[in-house]
Amino acid sequence: MRISTAQFYETSASNYSRTYSNVVKTGDEVASQVKLNTAGDDPVGASRVLQLQQMSSMLNQYKSNIDTINTGVVQTETALTSITSAIQRAQELVLGAGNSTYTDADRQSSAEELASLQSQILGLMNSKDANGNYLFAGSKATTPPYAINPDGTYSYQGDQTRNNLDIGGGMSMASNTTGWDAFEQAINTTRTTLTPTAASKTDSVVSLSSGVVTNSGTYDSSFLAGQPYTISFESGSQIKILDKDLQDVTADATAAGGFSSGSAANQTIGFRGLELTLNVNLTDADKASTATIDAAVSGHSFTLEASSASVTTARLPANSAATVITGSTVTDPAAFSEAFPSGGAVLRFTGTSTFALYAAPYDPTSTPVSTGTLAGDKATASGVTFTFSLVPPATSPDVAAGDQFTVQPTNQQTQNVLNTLTSVINALNGKVDGDPVAKQKLQATLDSTISNLKSALNQVSTAVGDGGARAATATSQGVTNQSQIDNASTESSSITASDPVDAIARLTLQKTMLQASQLVFTQLSSLNLFSKL
Repeated sequence: MRISTAQFYETSASNYSRTYSNVVKTGDEVASQVKLNTAGDDPVGASRVLQLQQMSSMLNQYKSNIDTINTGVVQTETALTSITSAIQRAQELVLGAGNSTYTDADRQSSAEELASLQSQILGLMNSKDANGNYLFAGSKATTPPYAINPDGTYSYQGDQTRNNLDIGGGMSMASNTTGWDAFEQAINTTRTTLTPTAASKTDSVVSLSSGVVTNSGTYDSSFLAGQPYTISFESGSQIKILDKDLQDVTADATAAGGFSSGSAANQTIGFRGLELTLNVNLTDADKASTATIDAAVSGHSFTLEASSASVTTARLPANSAATVITGSTVTDPAAFSEAFPSGGAVLRFTGTSTFALYAAPYDPTSTPVSTGTLAGDKATASGVTFTFSLVPPATSPDVAAGDQFTVQPTNQQTQNVLNTLTSVINALNGKVDGDPVAKQKLQATLDSTISNLKSALNQVSTAVGDGGARAATATSQGVTNQSQIDNASTESSSITASDPVDAIARLTLQKTMLQASQLVFTQLSSLNLFSKL
């Protein structure tokens, strides 16, 4: 077979180039210890390495999320621990204020320290993280979770949103604790109201507290169904209780409604999960006989019922109009209980007279809870009637589409610790010295405060436990994730890493082949007609 000189040179150059390319590639592999540089080196291996890289990237994001959760738990637990210490100190002060040797000055001194503790707790509730976001505000991270209202009460401005982060395949976990969970679910043990009836005697012989809930189950199932109740003192040793249907339910009270008028010392009357404190203040003349005792005590009557719900409102600074809500009243308790968002709401105007009520937080995709139209200066939504400010001679509020007002409900079933402290501070600042009835009312307030502070501590403790459980679960999942990252790294390395012995042997072989190719080319290139001339 004849081979032309040009064909010989092309074939030799091609073989030499290919062999040289293999030597260079293998040399790079020996130097870098990496055998997979492009997909062409190992298509199947390259595909698997890409999958492993994607999995590792996802696992590293899980790791970052777990770090975020653990950091949040530590910051939250630090704040909650400080709040716990402050509440415990408040308990000591309230217990001490019940000391019979305390004077008004002593109690006012305790009130001053309680006010300082209240400010401290408020600051801790409004704690921020390293990024300047509020720890307990839910998704409203830039809004202080707690603010004081014009009436001196404190309300929660955040929401109930738990910011969930993925920590593993199909697993997500909250990275935050909301103020709603930590502070707003503390049971209010003083959620009933006692008022003298129109026919009652108005003297101070009989003092009866509004009561403290000692059994929430019995209270919810029995007391609420029969309220309001009328408590009448029939004599110096017997009360009578009628429910809303005027049925005699005295048998449900301790001792079937019997009590003693022998002294002004605290006496308790248990009734359907409620414990009321009774004090009877008789003069020596009143104590002369059973007849005079009966005459002094009988004729006192009270109405006992669950405290009515209320709402607090605030105008958003971004509103185009300066109109504010001047009053808000629960006018339909049934509708309020059934439809009003428990976590707060946003009243948003859709026009100059039309509005919609949304569950907080509001966003453009939210579905309204209820809608309506202004009636003069009033708007009624989900059982609540709002009254707006007017500028004479206007007959309707000056509002524009997009104006919003936040609405925070209070159903009396729960009470945050700030409002509990406000009640006892006001009571301790009152005049008690020389007034036995005032002293008895103060003691009733102290008793209810102790119960509510205990409830607040329980709620904070639950929040701390929840954070600890989340941190433990996240950390455990982090160990699993790290194991997967290590396994992926090992498998990826097995695909991409070079075997030094194999690579060096291959390089030696390829160099030998290159030298042989050079020698063959030299020898064969001399086999031509020109060399024979």
